[in-house]
Amino acid sequence: MLRMGDRVAPPGYDKKKLLLYAIISGSRRLIDRLLRDMPMLFHTIEDFLWFKLSAVRDCPGVASSVVLNDGFVPYTLEDLQIYLNKFEPSHYTKNGKDPLVYPYVLLLSIQLSPAVLYLSKDTGAEGFNIDAVHISIVLADHGVLSESVGPGQKVGVMDAFAEVASIIRQYGSTYLRLGDLSTALEYYAQAAAAVGGGQLSWIGLGNTDQQRQRNLMLKQLLTELLLRDGGIYLLLGSRGFGEEGELRRFLTDRKAQQHFLLEAARQCQEAGLHDKSIEIEKRVGAYSLALETVNKCLSEAICALSRGRLDGGSRTAGLIHSGNEILEMYKYSSEISLQEREHVLEQQTVLRQLEVILFIHKLAREGNQLDALKEVTKLSFLPLDPRAPDVTADVFQNLSPHIQTCVPDLLKIALSCLDTVTDTDGSFRALRIKIANFVANNLAQNWPLRFV
Repeated sequence: MLRMGDRVAPPGYDKKKLLLYAIISGSRRLIDRLLRDMPMLFHTIEDFLWFKLSAVRDCPGVASSVVLNDGFVPYTLEDLQIYLNKFEPSHYTKNGKDPLVYPYVLLLSIQLSPAVLYLSKDTGAEGFNIDAVHISIVLADHGVLSESVGPGQKVGVMDAFAEVASIIRQYGSTYLRLGDLSTALEYYAQAAAAVGGGQLSWIGLGNTDQQRQRNLMLKQLLTELLLRDGGIYLLLGSRGFGEEGELRRFLTDRKAQQHFLLEAARQCQEAGLHDKSIEIEKRVGAYSLALETVNKCLSEAICALSRGRLDGGSRTAGLIHSGNEILEMYKYSSEISLQEREHVLEQQTVLRQLEVILFIHKLAREGNQLDALKEVTKLSFLPLDPRAPDVTADVFQNLSPHIQTCVPDLLKIALSCLDTVTDTDGSFRALRIKIANFVANNLAQNWPLRFV
């Protein structure tokens, strides 16, 4: 049999010897002939598969040095994979009666990615999709996915890593939805490691592209956690920059931590999660940014209040408290640059200006029009004092954008108050002229004609 592959085995020939000779020869032609002549040789898929695996030779490219003397070509792993993939999954599972047979066949034939993908799609009570997650973690951690794509599969190496990472990530997100952020974090970390090439990615031994993919996914998933309720506490701890939290496990460099957190704070603002943005900026020590966020929100709340929205009043008190808290933290912080100090002072000035504007709104709303007008004339950042000389400089353009937003409603309130009070000494008439001149000097702002 070793010499003549075309010869049919005589009746009664020892099957065990036939199998042994075929395995030893490793000849694709002899193996195919044996199976064709003796189709009932194996009674189970498992026996058949182990025979095939035993006959496989590690022959990359089928080099001439490994071809047998009589011209027989060795039986390779790719030959086995091509043969197995000719049949639909239902052939192996007996139309679902034995659901694990097909992934078992794929795993034994080193088609690892297709195996876990098949298991992950199971939605039955057996929980095979959960098994797929943990098998994926092991395979990815050992970096064997690059060898797992079978013939005819169009999935590249990076795509295989991405597919497995997606399986792990989706499973972790179920814990996120349940509020179990700590467990979600562990699965998210494994997902990032998977796309980065496995265990080697943690010690920086993966290739450049894998490291980049890992870092991108890791930051994305950490941000997702950070934005959830309890996420800041989990990643940064109860206080400080994050010395007590989980973030330091994944980002050990302080500058990298700061860059990540500032980017997360920016994303919080874009998502309308201003309170989280402020908290993150405070933790990082970016007090001027935190104050600017407070001022932006306070400006919006004042505008909402002037338009009759009920949530404006409750919101403003919390924002002012938050701003004062930031200033208190800043006061006792030792690691502040000169530039940061200047920015903090600028934002502190804006905060105090917004407080005055809010106070005027409250006085007018409570019916204290006279007191409201007195406060308007005291404003140091607007040229509305009747006793002061006219200012032609572009005062409005020098104001913070957050103050500029509040000016139109502030002027409306002043004019409304002027309509309800008696002018006994001409000062209110002078104030009205001041407002008219200020509006005339800022016609480019397209304010309503009511101001003129």
